[in-house]
Amino acid sequence: MARKKSHHQHGTAKRPRLWGRHAVAAALDNPRRTLVKVWATREAAEFMQFPKDAAVTLADVADLGRLVPQDAPHQGLVLEVDPLEDVFLDELLGQEGNRPLLVLDQVTDPHNVGAILRSAAAFDALGIVTQDRHSPPESGALARAASGALEVVPWARVVNLARALEEMAEAGFWRIGLAGEAERTLQETLGSARIALVLGAEGEGLRHNTATHCDELARLPISSAIESLNVSNAAAIALYAVATRS
Repeated sequence: MARKKSHHQHGTAKRPRLWGRHAVAAALDNPRRTLVKVWATREAAEFMQFPKDAAVTLADVADLGRLVPQDAPHQGLVLEVDPLEDVFLDELLGQEGNRPLLVLDQVTDPHNVGAILRSAAAFDALGIVTQDRHSPPESGALARAASGALEVVPWARVVNLARALEEMAEAGFWRIGLAGEAERTLQETLGSARIALVLGAEGEGLRHNTATHCDELARLPISSAIESLNVSNAAAIALYAVATRS
């Protein structure tokens, strides 16, 4: 009888496993990240700067493949870590400057959230905010999609997204929800205030309660040839619009 695979085999939410050069190197460079275990091929270990106190287990490619999900491109490196410490919303709202904030309304796909983190890093966003129960945990897939951004972009997980949006308004943020049915384009809704961009999950879009907690709804000016954009693409375009507003 075939042996069942352990659900701990590829890491857990409490002990995620990261893989691939960018994700692993970024985690090693992050002083806030606690390492638990390190596995590497001999070739990969030669070019990585592991901490002196890190116990590195040398393994071959096949062994590493069993530590991560099937066909995961580990590039000879697997890192088991503790999740990053919580970031609190008031820490983000209390910062000065005009950097945008990204709010994700039940975006649960780790590849999308990872790609959004990458765009947030590229456009110097203040951070991202998600509802704790409806967002993905840290994982190797998310970290790889983020290409190092998981380690540098603050991520605040909140219990109540509507209440979090109210706190953003109190802190002076203009909350713009992206919705394809909106009358005005994003460019038309951007003023000089600090911006919180609110994006919903693919398919469902923004929930009604989330939309009612936005100051305005706006759409991206895409052609009628396609119904909508992937949420990570929409986030990147919206961040660019905020960064280049006149």
